[in-house]
Amino acid sequence: MTGAAGPAGPGGPARSVVVPEVGPDALPGAMVRSDTGGAPVDRRGLLLGLTAYLMWGLFPLWFPLLAPAGAGEILAHRMIWSFVCMAVVTSLMTGWRPLWRLGPRQWLMLAAAAVLIAVNWGVYIWAVNAGHVVDAALGYFINPLITVALGVLVFRERLRRAQWVSVGLGTAAVVVLVVGSGSAPWTALVLATSFGLYGAIKKVVRAAPTVSMTAEGLIQLVPAAVFLVVLQVHGGGTLDRGAGHLALLAVTGLLTCLPLLAFAGAAQRLPFTVLGGLQYLGPVLQLLLGVLWFDETMPPYRWAGFVIIWLALVVLSLDAVRTARRGRAPA
Repeated sequence: MTGAAGPAGPGGPARSVVVPEVGPDALPGAMVRSDTGGAPVDRRGLLLGLTAYLMWGLFPLWFPLLAPAGAGEILAHRMIWSFVCMAVVTSLMTGWRPLWRLGPRQWLMLAAAAVLIAVNWGVYIWAVNAGHVVDAALGYFINPLITVALGVLVFRERLRRAQWVSVGLGTAAVVVLVVGSGSAPWTALVLATSFGLYGAIKKVVRAAPTVSMTAEGLIQLVPAAVFLVVLQVHGGGTLDRGAGHLALLAVTGLLTCLPLLAFAGAAQRLPFTVLGGLQYLGPVLQLLLGVLWFDETMPPYRWAGFVIIWLALVVLSLDAVRTARRGRAPA
């Protein structure tokens, strides 16, 4: 998940507003500029954007179908089959030469990115299977604020007043949740932080998104395969459940790649204000699923925390829209 507003550039205020990609599986390194002015919204772009965010929002419905596979086994299959999908896409779009041209420093950073996204995926899968869908939704609501905070701490970016207000509100929301529950919302914080750090790495790695994602999959491939073999040998795997079960596990990789490809198409066609509004569809759907489908409890303190987070996101979004309009004014 990502921020509704692009933070200021290093050492100074932002000259244009950008929106990183959003969702449990998105690539934060890609940016969408608000440069369409008052042009009509592209219908195909809107359809692609809705498809991506609907898939991300409805993802919690998929994992229960993979029972009795545990979170670790599902994660390993997701790594393997996502790599298979991206290998096909890379072969068709760019070829493998750009991958082999990556330098040692790029491979090292992509290895760190692969670990972070694996942590994000694993915690997300565990959260859904363990009945913490609402916590997962909270994590992706918090993520834009984590992204802004990382901009300050890591990239020494300077925030506008509204962005500071948003970060303060986000911090207050976490305090409310901690006081209300007696413990920190660790699931949400790990999801938000792991994806925020993943985005920070993708921001500085000079590689096309398709190439970098394929490289990450290649790094994950061997550990995932070894884990599945060991798990199956020790009787903890579910590969003996038949071809139908294996097919469902394989489809998880396809469901990882399809929304990313749909988002890439939407990012090229939609203005910032439209894409920035769509980004909250995913966690909203996850929250609704958690409450209405999975019957998770929502005590008053949790509603209070969510309301404060939503207020922070409203402030962040309005600031982003205002900044985008100012950027277009001279033209």
